[in-house]
Amino acid sequence: MLLFLKVLLTEFIAEMGDKTQLMLVALTSKYKLRDIILGTAAAILVLNGMAVLAGGLVGALIPDWIIKLVAALAFMYFAVTSLKKEDDEEEEAKSGKIGFAPLAVFCTFFVAELGDKTQLTAITFGANEGLSAGIIVWLGCSIGLFAADIIGMLIGYLLKSRTPENFLNMLAFVIFAIFGVFTLRQGLLMEGNPIPAAAAYPVLIIASALFAAVCFFYYRRQHR
Repeated sequence: MLLFLKVLLTEFIAEMGDKTQLMLVALTSKYKLRDIILGTAAAILVLNGMAVLAGGLVGALIPDWIIKLVAALAFMYFAVTSLKKEDDEEEEAKSGKIGFAPLAVFCTFFVAELGDKTQLTAITFGANEGLSAGIIVWLGCSIGLFAADIIGMLIGYLLKSRTPENFLNMLAFVIFAIFGVFTLRQGLLMEGNPIPAAAAYPVLIIASALFAAVCFFYYRRQHR
């Protein structure tokens, strides 16, 4: 029990104020609370299971810069789709055009959290305690992470019920856009990627400009 509480509290503190907690606030503008809970819970269980049971296997096989670039693209995609008008989203939801929402949340959270400090925390506990305590560490990490992230969900839905129309969509756009550009910068500056360090910032500027152009044209198309 002491190990469980130690792991739970450590993971909870590590997640507080993290980007995935803010990301869940942004996701409340796109999905129902039930779908976010299901997708997040599944992603947390899978990610912590990977961290505890497989240790640093994923990090050893997949370079960090690739993980960061994939995460950046995911953030930018959700930033663009956050510009969709709320009435259009409601029509799509009624017509059944939106895909399986929990799976979309799962993929977003999975990519965003992969390689994060909470994953490193789970890997560290898994390595220190061994496979004999794997289930306890897995449950402690998962519950601690989910407890911190549920705060983000509740804040998001509280804002949604008390803010003007489309405000939360714009907030989601800002959050995802910042995460996307910042994560892209991290990936470009990491060692091992094929882009020379001297070209990292020019590539970042060009990619950010293209992203801004796509957002501008998509916004104009949605709000004609």
